[in-house]
Amino acid sequence: MNEPDWKGPLGEAFDHAVAYLQELPGRPITASATLAELRSALGGPLPEQPLDPRDVVADLAKSADPGVVASGSGRFFGFVVGGATPAALAADWLASTWDQNAGLYVLGPAASVVEEVAGEWLTELFGLPAGVSVGFVTGAQMANFTGLAIALYEVLRRAGWDLNADGLWGAPRVRILAGEARHGTIDRALRFLGAGSATVEEIAADEEGRMLPAALAAALEHASGPVIVCAQVGNVNSGAIDPVEEICQIAHRHDAWVHVDGAFGLWAAASPKLRPLVAGVELADSWATDAHKWLNVPYDSGLVFCAHPEAHRAAMGVRASYLMHADGGERDSVDYTPEHSRRARGFAVYAALRALGRSGVAELIEHSCVLAGRFAEQLSAAEHVEVLNEVALNQVLVRFLAADGDHDAHTRRVIERVQHDGTCWMSGTTWQGRAAMRISVSNWSTDEADVDRAVAAILHYAGQ
Repeated sequence: MNEPDWKGPLGEAFDHAVAYLQELPGRPITASATLAELRSALGGPLPEQPLDPRDVVADLAKSADPGVVASGSGRFFGFVVGGATPAALAADWLASTWDQNAGLYVLGPAASVVEEVAGEWLTELFGLPAGVSVGFVTGAQMANFTGLAIALYEVLRRAGWDLNADGLWGAPRVRILAGEARHGTIDRALRFLGAGSATVEEIAADEEGRMLPAALAAALEHASGPVIVCAQVGNVNSGAIDPVEEICQIAHRHDAWVHVDGAFGLWAAASPKLRPLVAGVELADSWATDAHKWLNVPYDSGLVFCAHPEAHRAAMGVRASYLMHADGGERDSVDYTPEHSRRARGFAVYAALRALGRSGVAELIEHSCVLAGRFAEQLSAAEHVEVLNEVALNQVLVRFLAADGDHDAHTRRVIERVQHDGTCWMSGTTWQGRAAMRISVSNWSTDEADVDRAVAAILHYAGQ
């Protein structure tokens, strides 16, 4: 067999990757190709014979490039989407090269230890109790799924029911309480778990989307049986944070499990300046967050933490004679995630944390919030522009007022034109029945010039 040519295709990929990253600051955000153009460029019959790998990579880069959204740009504000720091991206390339199966220690000792170490660093950064268990999953959806799976297992165990053996059919009813402004991943996770989204009892929230503790207390006043309370740290629209300390105190008086959806907002705990906003978050039982959001690592990097490691392992773990489970203190990651085989996603998290350090993580989070405030200040100063939320974190909600009074139509029209322009990209949303532009600042490379350029583009179209 001929020796494989690694340098050819990898060198080609490296050259294209570096060229893309170098042009990112000035690249238009939106994809330029139409659906038909992409299908034409990337489609066609499967080749009958092997092709030169370098040519395949070159053709892929050329054909796919017009269909790539520059979401890693400092001018992408559409969702809570970070970019990728240099260390994180480089480590992710190594993870693909090493191609470790991170499920078992025996298949990837370094991958196992890196996740162990990174998990301990994150636990400390977030101020969570020492000894919490950590699972590295795909994203916030699976982090919430895992946290709620553990919660269901444990509250039913306390009620005398073995969920693992007997399932949900015939089990005691589990009450699930969540704020009315919760993220949809909570409902979706409950669907996946067989509990059903209709089981959620909605708790009233204030005008920013924060759960009202008094409403939770009233709902639990005569509670009996297993209960799960879902709190939110970082509303996807307003950025608002539930009063977690009060929620935990109320819930735990009724022996309820508290799960925190902190997809992006939990990162506020890594900042000494912002940590008061999440006071009491350490009192919860499980937490979900996403490293690709505010830590700025490549996608496929959710995290779930649990204050009850035995329940975590019992809900997620698996045993089989052929698996060669660790028995000498090593960590088998399969015991903490729904996945069996998976890529070693912890390398990127480890590299990002080590490169940034404690102060660098805090600065990244704080700077994003300062820039969100800059957006709000400049836009609110403009005529016929209204900022709808208290800008506490990195989210800004903006509404554009029309002379004819149809503010919803005008707001949607501004969003569409800004998106099409390509200078920056913001998503639309509906907030308390009103159309709004949603601005999310979470990219490590975003600077004041990016904000000012984006504001100028927004105001240009708002005036049309």
